[in-house]
Amino acid sequence: MELDDMDRAILRVLQRHGRMTHAELSERVHLSPSACHRRVQRLEQAGVIADYVALLNPRAVARVTTVFVEIKLQGQSDEILDAFEKAVARVPDVLECHLMAGSADYLLKVAARDSEDFARIHRQHLARLPGVAQMQSSFALKTVFKTTALPV
Repeated sequence: MELDDMDRAILRVLQRHGRMTHAELSERVHLSPSACHRRVQRLEQAGVIADYVALLNPRAVARVTTVFVEIKLQGQSDEILDAFEKAVARVPDVLECHLMAGSADYLLKVAARDSEDFARIHRQHLARLPGVAQMQSSFALKTVFKTTALPV
């Protein structure tokens, strides 16, 4: 789908204010409410807007420790990759899992309460993932900035 300037303006606003009404959105992007609504529906139907979510404050839900875990697998066969990906998707503390190029096969982003909670996650979940040959964990000391907004 080809995005025009108005589509991009709508997406920029919605990425930061997803609960905004169509009337408020149309005012912000200088478009009539009905035309704005049609554009948003078209962006949703085309899959450009994938979903609407509530972003939680990690402190409010006691998940203040972010850990990045590099994982090397025993091999690269489809069976090993598929088994790992299916298993890691079931670990509730893993926020993101990326297949990587470079020294690690996968990079995980894990949300934990503290280092003791991460030790529990490691013991109960990560150490039991299929095909893992090696893991290296790095604790984030500070989040300098964080966004979910893609540049459009």
